[in-house]
Amino acid sequence: MILVLAYCAVLLSFASGLLALMMHQRHNFLALSQYWLKKSPDSNRNYELVIDSSLEEKQFLILLRQAVFVLLGLSGIFAVLAGLSVLISKEVVTDQISLGLPWLPWHVRFDCLSGFFFLIVGIAVSAVSLYGPGYVNSYDESQHPFAVLGLFTGLFVAGMLLVLLADDAFFFMIAWELMSVASYFLVAFQHEHSANRRAAFLYLLMAEVGALAIILGFGVLASFSDGFTFDALREAKLSTTWASIAFMLALLGFGMKAGIVPVHVWLPEAHPVAPSHISALMSGVMLKVALYGLIRFCFDLLGDVHWQWGVVLLILGTISALGGILYAMMQTNLKRLLAYSSVENIGIIFMVLGLSMIFMANGQPQLAALGLLAALFHAFNHALFKNLLFLGAGIIQHQTHQLNIDMMGGLIKKMPKTSVLFLIGCMSISSLPLFNGFVSEWLAFQTALQVDVLDNGVLRSLIPVAAAALALTAALAAACFVKVFGLIFLGQPRSHHCDKAHETQDQGMLAGPALLAGLCFLFGIFPGPVISLINGVSGQLLGETLPNDAALGWLWLAPVSANQASYAPPLVLIGALIAGGISFWYLRRNPTTALRRAETWDCGFGGLTPSMQYSSSAFTMPFRRIFAKVWIVDEQIDKDMHGAMNQDVAAVHYQLQIQDHSWPRLYEPIEHGVNALAKLVGRIQTGNIRLYLSYSLATLLLLLWVIS
Repeated sequence: MILVLAYCAVLLSFASGLLALMMHQRHNFLALSQYWLKKSPDSNRNYELVIDSSLEEKQFLILLRQAVFVLLGLSGIFAVLAGLSVLISKEVVTDQISLGLPWLPWHVRFDCLSGFFFLIVGIAVSAVSLYGPGYVNSYDESQHPFAVLGLFTGLFVAGMLLVLLADDAFFFMIAWELMSVASYFLVAFQHEHSANRRAAFLYLLMAEVGALAIILGFGVLASFSDGFTFDALREAKLSTTWASIAFMLALLGFGMKAGIVPVHVWLPEAHPVAPSHISALMSGVMLKVALYGLIRFCFDLLGDVHWQWGVVLLILGTISALGGILYAMMQTNLKRLLAYSSVENIGIIFMVLGLSMIFMANGQPQLAALGLLAALFHAFNHALFKNLLFLGAGIIQHQTHQLNIDMMGGLIKKMPKTSVLFLIGCMSISSLPLFNGFVSEWLAFQTALQVDVLDNGVLRSLIPVAAAALALTAALAAACFVKVFGLIFLGQPRSHHCDKAHETQDQGMLAGPALLAGLCFLFGIFPGPVISLINGVSGQLLGETLPNDAALGWLWLAPVSANQASYAPPLVLIGALIAGGISFWYLRRNPTTALRRAETWDCGFGGLTPSMQYSSSAFTMPFRRIFAKVWIVDEQIDKDMHGAMNQDVAAVHYQLQIQDHSWPRLYEPIEHGVNALAKLVGRIQTGNIRLYLSYSLATLLLLLWVIS
């Protein structure tokens, strides 16, 4: 029954894509419906439809789009049900599908790890299904056909779900490529823009390089086993060297898809140009599927982990977390900022996974289970609040027709519902108490603080540094999203579009983010149920659960020891409500005192204007000065002078460009090397038939010599 639910989720996502593809045949459907209407024996003219053909086609398109998203929503619901079922029952369900190669059918395995990521995918897809119909109505059908968008969205979701079900290397790679290629077409959906084509090409190039690395990683395991099924790969006996080679290949392949530094450069290019609900799925869900692949490969297939692998993940995660949030702070494009923020959160997850490996290799399986739980819980939380923020960004773009936060402002009065939902997302991603992001980062700190159980002096020195970097990352994330919310929603409108903006009238576009916002708050107050489910994942994968499982009640959360520092979200909520009530009573204690409203203080300039407000570059200037070496900064200030001897300043022109160090230091040398090699190889193409025949003769002689 559990596997039937999972299969239904996959089939419904496929069905949504096929139904969207049928929109190309909408004229035939309309003609058929009109034919049967004319042939109807019903003579009652009250039921006769006399509708303009263009209006009828428009209504038909709207209904078909809604039907596509209904199927997608059902896919998400079945995914949630399947994930919860296997997590609660803690079963391991296997199956075979008569597809694939003649000697290798597709093997299916659905366990707690797969079920947990099914849950993540299902929640995100359900929210997108509510949000999508209103969002896609803004696209011109002639330029951006919904058939393309709906088809590849369904294939994309189906590919992610199939990756989670795959139990052999061949099936895994088929599903992985389906996910990657479908998402490539979604990134290139608005292909009339050169930036979209460039981002899509870069994404596909890096996705295929990563896929090759994953194939090689499976190949290393398969060379020491009897087949390509995961059961056979688990039995492979690898030396430390070959196991480390397989780990590095998997880290490159899955890390490239996850967006870990320095193989993250596709992510801030692809996410901003994709439709917003696709950006939400890519950032909130697809990156987690890559995380699933790494966990499955390292903790399940490789089996025995080494502490050196954990150090690699810890260092890469620390660099990604700090680098991701510092690059996010410098962005003015909202979706690009959110994309770099995903790099930061993936870095946090990799840090805690590294800690889990370190503790496991040093004989501390219970603390390893704590680290795995913290990583998985942060992956779950990131899927919630990052989907919420990307969907909120889509609403803002839909209503203001722009993503440049320097051109926004004052939207809290124009779009109050969106502002509340976006604020919840900002507080969650900033890891503030009462929201889910705080709980998972608190668990990450709890994991790092157990370093005293290790005997290795290097690790005892390295892990506190990583924990300090995590604390700095959290502080920078809070500053970053203070900037985001302040510049977008507070102050005065900086553009005509923002001045004329209004709340969206489509309730579905608000319902999707509202669902995610409610879950962010719910699991921030009551994280126990989700943690209990994840505890089953660690028990099935590592054979260990949390050290202090009894202390995981609905009130207290003390995973290490009931005697150590604990967190009680309901008590924090009660305290916050009491403090708020006292403050409200104190400010309103005299009922005769009326509220006095006055204009905002203008510092004596005679009235506030939008140009007097902080811009993004002004807000981040102190950070840019402190961390100047992190970016390649090109800052230019030009002054137009006039008056006697050019002493008066007429105008000031300011330009700021921030570039990622990864491009000139890593990717541009690779590009130059590939071009130089291509020129050398190109010399053999002379166009002379005699030379080509001599190549053939030389090759033949070489092969004969090798055979002999």
